[in-house]
Amino acid sequence: MKYKLSLCLLLVLFFPSLMEAQCAMCRAVVESEAGGRTAEGLNTGIVYLMAIPYILVAGLAFAIYRKMRG
Repeated sequence: MKYKLSLCLLLVLFFPSLMEAQCAMCRAVVESEAGGRTAEGLNTGIVYLMAIPYILVAGLAFAIYRKMRG
């Protein structure tokens, strides 16, 4: 387990350009489009990805609150 974690850490530290490849490609596609539909879809996807963890944590907190209350 320690070996895999160390290997992943080394890859991220020594090859950061590999980690950023997709971001540059997405940005190039969005900037080259004239209509803006891809950018709108990308932004909506980001909002969904950002909202789901908050909803899950709020649900967990509510469940804990109800269990502690009664």
